[in-house]
Parts: sequence; structure tokens; C-alpha cells
Amino acid sequence: MLLILQDDHKQHINILVTQSEQVLQDFCKLSLEYLKRGPNPKLYQSAAQKLNVQPEVIRNAVEGLVHLLIRSCKQKLNDLDFRDSMLTLGFSEAHQEILSAFFENKKEEILNVLNNYSHDLPHFKDLEWRFEVQLASRSLQHQITPLITMKLSLENRRGSVAIPGEQLVLQTDPTNLVHLTQVLEEALLEARSQHTRRFQRYIK
Repeated sequence: MLLILQDDHKQHINILVTQSEQVLQDFCKLSLEYLKRGPNPKLYQSAAQKLNVQPEVIRNAVEGLVHLLIRSCKQKLNDLDFRDSMLTLGFSEAHQEILSAFFENKKEEILNVLNNYSHDLPHFKDLEWRFEVQLASRSLQHQITPLITMKLSLENRRGSVAIPGEQLVLQTDPTNLVHLTQVLEEALLEARSQHTRRFQRYIK
């Protein structure tokens, strides 16, 4: 079974076909770095200067190679099918050797990354909260201690079906709640980032 790629994907990785074996090995390392930690603009800028191209070309090539590796893993290509697929893309025999060795050596690592992205985690369903204030105690008569108690309801989803999950009771003070809110807002921004959206599109 051969890997069939769209035309824009082929264009993105086409720059790799004409590069030296060392450059191709460097791009393999960049693709693994992308899978683990996301894009690295500084490295792309450095590579762009060496190859005399725009940084966007480097990034597209890295993302194209990442997509190629992910598709190969998902379709469970064996070594022969993978090499034949690289041949149809125009890679030389030496390039096929490099890509095939990299794919075989890093296949499990790539699958682990994909599994981490595809966990079926519980989803938010409902939140109840109560604000409490301890005005004083026998030892501290003039101290005010505000506390917020929250009951968080979660559910699991199986396709379009919602399955009741667990309920968590949490208690915190306003300072920690503000910090928690900031961390969650940063996570939402990251989830909406271009890198995350592209990666989610690749693993679908």
C-alpha cells in the first residue's frame, strides 16, 4: 500500500528531495523535535539562512515531514511500502535509506506522542460553588479567611454519547483561584494556537 499525499503536502516536502543526506538527517531531527515540543522558529531561521530560503519554507518542510511520518504510522506501512512511497515522492535511494531507518527507529516514539494527544479525557459538565468566610477564631479574633468551595461535575464522551463521570469537591482561596484561572486561560490560548490546530489536523 502506497502513501497518497495531497499536492500541497508534496510541495512542502519537495525541497527535501534535492538536499544532501546530512540536511535530510537534520530535518528528521527537526520533525521529531516538532512532535515533542512544537515548532522552533530559531532553528528554522538558522536552517533558512544555510539553505538560502525563507523560514516559512523550512517550517512547511518540517510540518510536511511530520505529516508524512504520522500518516505512515497510522497506515502501518511496512518497510517496503514506506520505501516505495518515498520513491514516488522523488527521493533517491540514499534518501530512502535515511528516511526508512529514521521511521523504523522512531516509530514507537511517534506512536506514543500520538497516543498522548488522543487520550479520551473527562469533559466539563457543571460547576457549583460556595463562598465562605471565617471571620475569627479563638486564637485569631481579627483574621478573615475567605475560602471558595467548588463541586466540579465531569462526564466522559463516547462519540456523541455522554456518560456520567465523577464529581470532585475542591476548596481554595481567592489567590490560588486567580492563579488557576490564569493557567487555564494560557492553556486555552495554546489550544487555539496555529501549531496545535495543525497538529490536531494531522492526527485526525
